[in-house]
Amino acid sequence: MLWNAVIFGPVGTPFEDGTFKLVIEFSEEYPNKPPTVRFISKMFHPNVYADGSICLDILQNRWSPTYDVSSILTSIQVHDGFVTLRLMNGPVSLLDEPNPNSPANSQAAQLYQENKREYEKRVSAIVEQSWVDS
Repeated sequence: MLWNAVIFGPVGTPFEDGTFKLVIEFSEEYPNKPPTVRFISKMFHPNVYADGSICLDILQNRWSPTYDVSSILTSIQVHDGFVTLRLMNGPVSLLDEPNPNSPANSQAAQLYQENKREYEKRVSAIVEQSWVDS
């Protein structure tokens, strides 16, 4: 089964105002195995591979059958309604808190760590492109 999803860039991040499309593919083993989630929209992020696949622990080694699509998308994008949850449980958003120590995109990870201004400039270009693509 294949689902399409759209998330908005989290407020207060370089991804703010972006509109990003994803595809969620469920195998017959779901919910015992995680779905495959990838961005269709162009993405420049330390934890997103060139093909749009996402490096996120809950989609790999920390998967639980109790996770649903909402919790997956929330882990990728946190919006204002989840700020309290984020403060209580630490960072839960891939877009809000990249993990450069587990890079899927080494160039994005290096810029994120060494030159935030250039990283944010590249992300801004992706955000602008998301308006054209949506």
